[in-house]
Amino acid sequence: MKRVLGIIAFCALLLTGCSSDAEKLLFESFEEKLVNEDYEGLYLLLSSESQQAITKEDFITRYTNIYSGIKACNIDLEMGEIDTENKVIPFSLTMDTVAGEVNRSDFELPFIKEDKELKVIWSESLIFPMMESGDKVRVSTQTANRGSILDRNGEALASDGTLITIGIHPAIFDEENRDNKIKELANVLDISEETITKKLAANSNPDYFVPIVDLLPDSPKLTLLENRRKEGILTQSKQGRIYKNDEAFGRLLGYIRPISAEELKADQEGIYTTASMVGKAGLEQVYETTLRGINGVEIYIERDGTKVETLALKEAQHGEHIKISIDSYLQTTVYQKMNGEKGSATAVDPTTGDILALVSSPSYNSNWFTTYMTKSEQQHREEIQFADEKNRFATLYSPGSTFKLITAATGLENGTLDPIEIKTINGREWQKDSSWGNYHIRRINAQTNVALKEAVKYSDNIYFAMNALEMGSEALIKGAEQFTIGTDLAIGYPIKQSQISNNGTLNRDILLADTGYGQGEIMVSTLNMALAYSALSNSGNIMAPTLILTDNHQPSVLKESVISTQNLSILQDAFSAVVEDSDGTGHLAKIDGIKLAGKTGTAEIKSSQGETGSENGWFIATDLDSSNVSIAMVVEDVQEGVGTLGVVSMVKEVLLDYLK
Repeated sequence: MKRVLGIIAFCALLLTGCSSDAEKLLFESFEEKLVNEDYEGLYLLLSSESQQAITKEDFITRYTNIYSGIKACNIDLEMGEIDTENKVIPFSLTMDTVAGEVNRSDFELPFIKEDKELKVIWSESLIFPMMESGDKVRVSTQTANRGSILDRNGEALASDGTLITIGIHPAIFDEENRDNKIKELANVLDISEETITKKLAANSNPDYFVPIVDLLPDSPKLTLLENRRKEGILTQSKQGRIYKNDEAFGRLLGYIRPISAEELKADQEGIYTTASMVGKAGLEQVYETTLRGINGVEIYIERDGTKVETLALKEAQHGEHIKISIDSYLQTTVYQKMNGEKGSATAVDPTTGDILALVSSPSYNSNWFTTYMTKSEQQHREEIQFADEKNRFATLYSPGSTFKLITAATGLENGTLDPIEIKTINGREWQKDSSWGNYHIRRINAQTNVALKEAVKYSDNIYFAMNALEMGSEALIKGAEQFTIGTDLAIGYPIKQSQISNNGTLNRDILLADTGYGQGEIMVSTLNMALAYSALSNSGNIMAPTLILTDNHQPSVLKESVISTQNLSILQDAFSAVVEDSDGTGHLAKIDGIKLAGKTGTAEIKSSQGETGSENGWFIATDLDSSNVSIAMVVEDVQEGVGTLGVVSMVKEVLLDYLK
């Protein structure tokens, strides 16, 4: 009897083991087909009753739409302990989705035996446990805000806001006076009639809203186009980027535009979508990763129009604001005073290094790229040959005579220049010796006896060439470095790095001499020169330039004691004479009650001596009394326009407005 019972028990165990293996194989097959997106194969695992409840096509479509819609990947299933009594295989499922990880441990795979095979009893709960027939899986996007760009006073220069779309309801618009309304609309919006007719022609449904242009919410054009519904002229609100409505800021702020296919392809993190707007120029581009928001996503089950359960949620991450050191009033003033001339201007606070103005002229209005560009604006850009496309404050220029401060300071600090020593110079031309061949250095004035103050005031090229040769190339290179020439200024915005020469040496006498008065191969930005002259207003120190203001930012010295105490007053006296003395080259900039030190400069752009080239005009001024501002301005092709004195006048008008 015991032998019989043992045989029965063994057979039962064997049968149980066989059953367990079959269930495990069923689960593994279910898992493999789900992971590999083999939904047709998955359908074949279903019981006959389940297949009667849903067709293969509907089944495949259901899984495809849901799993692709949530961007399911890295799917992993883990089988629990099989419940043979209730014929259920519990399992957990994890997957990555567009809304993050889904991790559920409450799945159950019911099965039934059909024709000696185990089959899945399928229901919607095998997609997600809470689902019932008729439920939908929804993906909802939570739009993230882009960070704002603020000026030093917290005023928004670029921020998300509401734009107004001017559009047409064709069914009403076309009823009467169509041509007259098109003409009027084109005139008000300053666009071509063709622009409107093309957009209307591209629309196939007369009851669709046809957008024409977007306007800023404070546009005066709105007053002419509001309350015109009866004529088929409509307005709609939309979210968009709004910029300070001033061309002065265009090159600095840049703009956003729809993401390109290449940019989307390069997005390895999956942050962007085809609808994303990204920075294409200026600060918007440089600080894209800081400013951009990352949209949030929610995946949830909807039943009869009501959300019943959230499956995954990734909260929206709003972009961070950035605050810049720019003084909006000064930025606008500088741009206006430059009056569309091609050039650059940079202003800094000598005592903190804060960049107060960073101007490229001419510029564009950033709102053109988020609203539209009028016909008049397009014509103007054509007339100026698209000069606004060049960022001039990031460009390098030959400094001309403005470099003489650096030559003078270096010579004084090295002891090779005696400020009271009188050099005897005859005529307007000079060369070191006959080895220079036909090459001569020229000056405007022809004074015979010249000391430092007169050389500065009259901008004597020969005097400074002589001093450059006397101090030598190594000393001048080191001196220039002290004044930021060749230094990476690292302001958080790409400005070309200045240079003393093309190869970093001054290994020829002519090149050394020319560099001494700001010609040769030396190239600088207006930021370099604004910082250099700021030393005259800050006890001989140059502060680290700052464009991005952070909560913990503290001003710091970039170059300490580039001008020693004993030499500071000498240079202040010499370079203030340029403005204060009636015969100084920059006297036009004199402002009663404000003591300025400064220097004019004319940089000739030509291949060789004797050629006719263009001239860039410079003027740099720094406020010696209150040390509020140091400003450098360069205007291109001054001989064809305002002249160097015109640049002096521009700077004076800026300072009058800003300091008074």
